[in-house]
Amino acid sequence: MGIGNIGVPQLIILLVVVMLVFGTKKIRNLGGDLGSAIRDFRKGMNETESALEETVEDVERDPAAKS
Repeated sequence: MGIGNIGVPQLIILLVVVMLVFGTKKIRNLGGDLGSAIRDFRKGMNETESALEETVEDVERDPAAKS
């Protein structure tokens, strides 16, 4: 089990080194920022999809109003 050629012991050592270098507070903040960015990205995608669907519905109802 592992990722590519990296096994579980190597992953544990890597995580320990990352925690020593950055500290738990910095990692926690990074995780929160990443979660917020993903949430905002999904929100933007949903808004864009909704706007596109509304535009398609408008064009289907009134084909003369394409521009």
